[in-house]
Amino acid sequence: MERVRLEFPAADIVHRHPLTVRVTDMNYGRHLGHDTLVSLLHEARIQAFGALGLTEWDMGGYPSLVADLAVQYQSEARWPDALVVETAIPPPEGRVISVYHRVRHAEGGRPVATARLNVMLVDPDAGRPVAIPEDVRQAIARTGGT
Repeated sequence: MERVRLEFPAADIVHRHPLTVRVTDMNYGRHLGHDTLVSLLHEARIQAFGALGLTEWDMGGYPSLVADLAVQYQSEARWPDALVVETAIPPPEGRVISVYHRVRHAEGGRPVATARLNVMLVDPDAGRPVAIPEDVRQAIARTGGT
């Protein structure tokens, strides 16, 4: 079986978001469920964009949407594990902002999952992707790699 393999661009980290696995985050396998992981990644992404002075619903005048998501699961997390989600955003290419997340155990740094998602900005009237505004590019470039 071919597995997803993602390279996390550590040089482009823009934010670190601590969190704790809640008992309600557990699935029937008694570990962090994939649906909850996606929600935790969303929270980390909102926090990372906020650290850049951006919001998902208004990025240079346009709302954003997730075009795709890939997740590489690496180990289990269970209640009440303390985790940290590192978010890296390389300089955008084309009409896509690639956002990488690395979820790790806070103690010891053992990886739980690595994810990459592509965000597109959309003209709400036309329903079509738009070029990434220069102010959004600059916000990412100013903070990237810190």
